[in-house]
Amino acid sequence: MFTGLLREAGGRTLVVDVVPPPEERGPCLVADATAPGPELAAALGRADLVLLAVHEAVALEAVAPVTRLMRPGALLADTLSVRAGMAAELATHAPGVEHVGLNPMFAPAAGMAGRPVAAVVTRDGPGVLALLRLVERGGGRPVRLSAEEHDRTTAATQALTHAVVLSFGLALTRLGVDVRALAATAPPPHRVLLALLARILGGTPEVYGEIQWSNPGAAPARRALADALRSLGPLLGDGDGPGGAAEGLDGVFEELRRFMGPELAAEQDHCRELFRVLHRTDDESEKDR
Repeated sequence: MFTGLLREAGGRTLVVDVVPPPEERGPCLVADATAPGPELAAALGRADLVLLAVHEAVALEAVAPVTRLMRPGALLADTLSVRAGMAAELATHAPGVEHVGLNPMFAPAAGMAGRPVAAVVTRDGPGVLALLRLVERGGGRPVRLSAEEHDRTTAATQALTHAVVLSFGLALTRLGVDVRALAATAPPPHRVLLALLARILGGTPEVYGEIQWSNPGAAPARRALADALRSLGPLLGDGDGPGGAAEGLDGVFEELRRFMGPELAAEQDHCRELFRVLHRTDDESEKDR
């Protein structure tokens, strides 16, 4: 995705990998970024931008050897989904190198237009500004965060979200329900959850597993989810009748409305639009169930 953006902007690119990517049609060098040979060393010394779009373990190991070979003023960027490890490596091995971490908050195959790209700037400079402008010209929406903000936020937006959807799916398997009956009778919120579950199942377990174990905030997020589920019983009255349930939910709704704040109305509009798409209708009168 980033190679395409750079080429469309007129940049000359060189893709480096230990195995040539089968879909790559531009210049490609077979080399190891963690142990650069003479040809890669020369390319790194000429580059204006070095983008590490690799697994986190490889990227962290590559920081020291790659930055030693980069010319002064060149920009280092990466696409890691967790920032804490990269921040530590840069502080140790490359404190003076201009750097930005770009985390596309979507699958690259979906395309960048209109989608957010989390941007963590370790050391600002003209290269960072140019790369963020390139993302904007490609239709992306750079959102600047600190490394700590990024990992705390993605623990909620990615790790917690995936845990919710996977837990929902596991709960269905334990209820003994027929998925065809669910799909045929499901109200819109359930349809959305089924669709999210199906989307995740179309991916690879390794990717979703890495999001869970690599982010230091993922385990606390899962614990918060488990605690919230356990708290629902007492909040709903624990079988004491509908009066207790209503009273408990009053407090829950009040707390959650305060949390949503000014975003509440906008997200309600998004949900109405989503439900209209699900049912292929313009009817706005349907109540959520």
